Amino acid sequence: MTEKRVYLKCDRTVQVQGRDVFLKELGEVQCGDDALRAKLKAVKLYCFQPSENRAVISVLTVIREMEKVCPGICVENVGEGDILVERVTAPQRKGPALLFKVVFVSLVSFFGTAFTIMAYHNDIGIHRLFVEVYRIFMGVEPVGVNPLEVSYSLGLAVGILVFFNHVGRRRLTPDPTPIEVSIRQYEEDVDKTLIMQASREGKEE
Repeated sequence: MTEKRVYLKCDRTVQVQGRDVFLKELGEVQCGDDALRAKLKAVKLYCFQPSENRAVISVLTVIREMEKVCPGICVENVGEGDILVERVTAPQRKGPALLFKVVFVSLVSFFGTAFTIMAYHNDIGIHRLFVEVYRIFMGVEPVGVNPLEVSYSLGLAVGILVFFNHVGRRRLTPDPTPIEVSIRQYEEDVDKTLIMQASREGKEE
Protein backbone atom coordinates (compact mmCIF):
# COMPACT_ATOMS: atom_id res chain seq x y z
CA MET A 1 0.00 0.00 0.00
CA THR A 2 1.32 3.45 -0.92
CA GLU A 3 2.17 5.68 2.02
CA LYS A 4 0.19 8.87 2.33
CA ARG A 5 2.41 11.94 2.29
CA VAL A 6 1.78 14.51 5.02
CA TYR A 7 3.47 17.90 5.26
CA LEU A 8 4.13 19.33 8.72
CA LYS A 9 4.97 22.95 9.44
CA CYS A 10 5.41 23.88 13.12
CA ASP A 11 6.04 27.30 14.59
CA ARG A 12 9.07 28.01 16.77
CA THR A 13 7.05 29.47 19.65
CA VAL A 14 3.51 28.52 20.60
CA GLN A 15 1.27 29.65 23.45
CA VAL A 16 -1.45 27.39 24.84
CA GLN A 17 -3.94 27.82 27.67
CA GLY A 18 -4.79 24.21 28.55
CA ARG A 19 -2.56 21.55 30.08
CA ASP A 20 -2.87 19.28 27.06
CA VAL A 21 -0.96 20.21 23.91
CA PHE A 22 -2.37 19.05 20.57
CA LEU A 23 -0.80 19.04 17.14
CA LYS A 24 -3.25 21.64 15.80
CA GLU A 25 -1.81 24.15 18.29
CA LEU A 26 1.79 23.70 17.13
CA GLY A 27 1.38 24.45 13.46
CA GLU A 28 -0.15 23.31 10.20
CA VAL A 29 -0.75 19.85 8.75
CA GLN A 30 -1.38 19.46 5.04
CA CYS A 31 -2.36 16.37 3.08
CA GLY A 32 -4.87 15.32 0.44
CA ASP A 33 -7.14 13.47 2.88
CA ASP A 34 -9.33 15.80 4.97
CA ALA A 35 -10.30 13.05 7.42
CA LEU A 36 -6.65 12.13 7.96
CA ARG A 37 -5.70 15.76 8.47
CA ALA A 38 -8.42 16.22 11.08
CA LYS A 39 -7.32 13.04 12.87
CA LEU A 40 -3.69 14.18 12.95
CA LYS A 41 -4.57 17.63 14.26
CA ALA A 42 -6.24 16.00 17.25
CA VAL A 43 -3.09 14.07 18.23
CA LYS A 44 -2.10 14.79 21.84
CA LEU A 45 1.63 15.52 22.15
CA TYR A 46 2.25 16.70 25.69
CA CYS A 47 0.60 17.33 29.05
CA PHE A 48 1.89 20.07 31.33
CA GLN A 49 2.43 19.32 34.99
CA PRO A 50 0.73 21.77 37.39
CA SER A 51 4.07 23.44 38.16
CA GLU A 52 5.18 23.66 34.52
CA ASN A 53 4.67 26.62 32.22
CA ARG A 54 7.19 25.90 29.45
CA ALA A 55 8.30 22.89 27.43
CA VAL A 56 10.41 22.18 24.35
CA ILE A 57 9.03 19.54 21.98
CA SER A 58 11.20 18.05 19.25
CA VAL A 59 9.66 17.64 15.81
CA LEU A 60 10.88 14.03 15.91
CA THR A 61 8.53 13.44 18.84
CA VAL A 62 5.73 15.04 16.85
CA ILE A 63 6.39 12.82 13.83
CA ARG A 64 6.62 9.72 16.03
CA GLU A 65 3.24 10.43 17.61
CA MET A 66 1.72 11.12 14.19
CA GLU A 67 2.98 7.82 12.79
CA LYS A 68 1.77 6.02 15.93
CA VAL A 69 -1.79 7.23 15.36
CA CYS A 70 -1.65 6.80 11.56
CA PRO A 71 0.97 4.15 10.68
CA GLY A 72 0.59 4.43 6.93
CA ILE A 73 1.84 7.99 6.49
CA CYS A 74 5.09 9.62 5.39
CA VAL A 75 5.66 12.90 7.24
CA GLU A 76 7.81 15.62 5.72
CA ASN A 77 8.78 18.46 8.05
CA VAL A 78 8.98 21.88 6.40
CA GLY A 79 8.98 23.92 9.61
CA GLU A 80 11.01 24.22 12.80
CA GLY A 81 12.99 21.38 14.31
CA ASP A 82 12.14 22.29 17.91
CA ILE A 83 9.01 23.96 19.27
CA LEU A 84 8.96 26.08 22.42
CA VAL A 85 5.51 25.71 24.02
CA GLU A 86 4.47 28.19 26.71
CA ARG A 87 1.42 27.70 28.88
CA VAL A 88 -0.53 30.89 29.52
CA THR A 89 -2.60 30.25 32.62
CA ALA A 90 -4.49 33.55 32.79
CA PRO A 91 -5.98 35.56 29.92
CA GLN A 92 -4.55 39.02 29.44
CA ARG A 93 -7.16 41.58 30.45
CA LYS A 94 -7.20 45.30 30.00
CA GLY A 95 -7.74 47.28 33.16
CA PRO A 96 -6.34 49.94 35.49
CA ALA A 97 -3.17 47.93 36.11
CA LEU A 98 -2.37 47.76 32.39
CA LEU A 99 -3.15 51.47 31.95
CA PHE A 100 -0.84 52.33 34.86
CA LYS A 101 1.97 50.26 33.33
CA VAL A 102 1.57 51.96 29.94
CA VAL A 103 1.58 55.44 31.49
CA PHE A 104 4.54 54.64 33.73
CA VAL A 105 6.65 53.20 30.90
CA SER A 106 5.73 56.14 28.65
CA LEU A 107 6.78 58.70 31.25
CA VAL A 108 10.03 56.88 32.03
CA SER A 109 10.83 56.60 28.32
CA PHE A 110 10.00 60.26 27.63
CA PHE A 111 11.85 61.85 30.54
CA GLY A 112 14.70 59.34 30.37
CA THR A 113 15.25 60.08 26.69
CA ALA A 114 14.99 63.83 27.28
CA PHE A 115 17.55 63.67 30.08
CA THR A 116 19.90 61.61 27.92
CA ILE A 117 19.70 64.09 25.04
CA MET A 118 20.25 67.06 27.34
CA ALA A 119 23.17 65.40 29.09
CA TYR A 120 24.79 64.56 25.74
CA HIS A 121 24.36 68.12 24.47
CA ASN A 122 25.79 69.49 27.70
CA ASP A 123 28.83 67.21 27.45
CA ILE A 124 29.69 68.29 23.91
CA GLY A 125 28.89 71.96 24.58
CA ILE A 126 26.43 72.29 21.74
CA HIS A 127 25.21 75.70 22.94
CA ARG A 128 28.70 77.17 22.64
CA LEU A 129 29.02 75.54 19.23
CA PHE A 130 25.82 77.17 17.96
CA VAL A 131 26.92 80.55 19.33
CA GLU A 132 30.29 80.25 17.58
CA VAL A 133 28.75 79.15 14.27
CA TYR A 134 26.24 82.02 14.40
CA ARG A 135 29.00 84.53 15.16
CA ILE A 136 31.16 83.24 12.27
CA PHE A 137 28.39 83.49 9.66
CA MET A 138 26.48 86.52 10.93
CA GLY A 139 29.40 88.50 12.35
CA VAL A 140 27.58 89.31 15.61
CA GLU A 141 26.80 87.52 18.84
CA PRO A 142 23.31 85.97 18.98
CA VAL A 143 20.83 87.70 21.26
CA GLY A 144 18.13 85.61 22.97
CA VAL A 145 17.15 82.36 21.31
CA ASN A 146 19.63 81.23 18.70
CA PRO A 147 17.91 80.39 15.36
CA LEU A 148 20.30 77.47 14.99
CA GLU A 149 19.03 75.97 18.24
CA VAL A 150 15.41 76.25 17.05
CA SER A 151 16.12 74.64 13.68
CA TYR A 152 18.21 71.93 15.34
CA SER A 153 15.40 71.11 17.79
CA LEU A 154 12.84 70.88 14.99
CA GLY A 155 15.19 68.78 12.89
CA LEU A 156 15.82 66.46 15.83
CA ALA A 157 12.07 65.91 16.32
CA VAL A 158 11.50 65.25 12.62
CA GLY A 159 14.48 62.91 12.52
CA ILE A 160 13.12 60.88 15.45
CA LEU A 161 9.70 60.56 13.77
CA VAL A 162 11.24 59.45 10.48
CA PHE A 163 13.63 57.02 12.18
CA PHE A 164 10.93 55.33 14.26
CA ASN A 165 8.48 55.44 11.34
CA HIS A 166 5.51 56.50 13.46
CA VAL A 167 3.32 59.57 13.89
CA GLY A 168 0.84 58.64 16.59
CA ARG A 169 -0.73 55.36 15.46
CA ARG A 170 0.05 55.93 11.81
CA ARG A 171 3.08 54.56 10.00
CA LEU A 172 5.01 56.68 7.55
CA THR A 173 5.98 53.59 5.54
CA PRO A 174 4.90 49.91 5.66
CA ASP A 175 8.40 48.87 6.77
CA PRO A 176 8.83 47.59 10.35
CA THR A 177 10.20 50.11 12.82
CA PRO A 178 13.65 49.72 14.39
CA ILE A 179 11.98 48.94 17.73
CA GLU A 180 9.90 46.18 16.16
CA VAL A 181 12.99 44.70 14.51
CA SER A 182 14.90 44.81 17.82
CA ILE A 183 12.00 43.20 19.70
CA ARG A 184 11.67 40.40 17.12
CA GLN A 185 15.42 39.80 17.23
CA TYR A 186 15.34 39.70 21.03
CA GLU A 187 12.43 37.23 21.01
CA GLU A 188 14.27 34.98 18.54
CA ASP A 189 17.43 35.04 20.67
CA VAL A 190 15.44 34.18 23.82
CA ASP A 191 13.62 31.32 22.06
CA LYS A 192 16.86 29.88 20.68
CA THR A 193 18.52 30.12 24.11
CA LEU A 194 15.62 28.35 25.85
CA ILE A 195 15.58 25.59 23.23
CA MET A 196 19.35 25.07 23.47
CA GLN A 197 19.19 25.08 27.26
CA ALA A 198 16.43 22.46 27.29
CA SER A 199 18.42 20.32 24.84
CA ARG A 200 21.59 20.50 26.95
CA GLU A 201 19.73 19.70 30.16
CA GLY A 202 17.94 16.76 28.54
CA LYS A 203 14.50 18.29 29.07
CA GLU A 204 13.53 18.21 25.41
CA GLU A 205 10.48 16.05 24.78
